[in-house]
Amino acid sequence: MIAIVDYDAGNIKSLQFALDKLNVKSVLTKDPESIKKAESIILPGVGAFKDAMVSLNELGMTKVLREEAANGKPILGICLGMQLFYEISHEDGEWEGLGLLKGSVNRITDAVKVPHMGWNTLQKDKESPLFNAIPDNPYVYFVHSYAVGGDFERDTLVASSEYGGTVPALVQKDNVTGMQFHPEKSGEVGLKLLKNYGEMIS
Repeated sequence: MIAIVDYDAGNIKSLQFALDKLNVKSVLTKDPESIKKAESIILPGVGAFKDAMVSLNELGMTKVLREEAANGKPILGICLGMQLFYEISHEDGEWEGLGLLKGSVNRITDAVKVPHMGWNTLQKDKESPLFNAIPDNPYVYFVHSYAVGGDFERDTLVASSEYGGTVPALVQKDNVTGMQFHPEKSGEVGLKLLKNYGEMIS
């Protein structure tokens, strides 16, 4: 069972629909104990970094997510969820993240319209089981104004995308995986990525 963390940060229904379509059992929960009992965790999210961290703190989720990740439980962050994995965000100030991955979150370049909304290609930076049966340079759907940058761990980069510069789109370190794009809104490619992720952690 996958626990989807419910902290009022959007994109939940489409994610649940995608998992249902793949026959992957999931539960939407605000209960830290349910997260501890789950086999894996998905941290979704759309919105502001600060508000998301406030919600996670108020729900008692921050400590649990850090502990479960440290214990080796598979955890996937989607969009804002991926950004929350990092140490610091510079969105409207400077805010502490979960610190599961080293690096910071910064505003994307003004060379593109912000927020950036649209389909962009994924360019592989290294091989991963996530790409099983995925065509080269597939299109996936992004919605964001901030992205990972600065001094992040380059060896965690699995795929990137180019718009106004290089945007880390898919990262992975041990049991921690982040997708800056929305697989649940990325058609058949997105569904296949979610399926591959499920098979990779099972």
